[in-house]
Amino acid sequence: MARRGRTVRKKREQVDAQGVAHIRSTFNNTNVTLTDSTGNVISWAT
Repeated sequence: MARRGRTVRKKREQVDAQGVAHIRSTFNNTNVTLTDSTGNVISWAT
């Protein structure tokens, strides 16, 4: 019987609690971009 391998847990990246949500809305689309306090993009969605 084969042994089970160890499960490796992914470490979560620590991010600032403060940031800015940039929302751009057009007739066909809405873009949301989350940035930290220095302006670096954390996440975006369409």
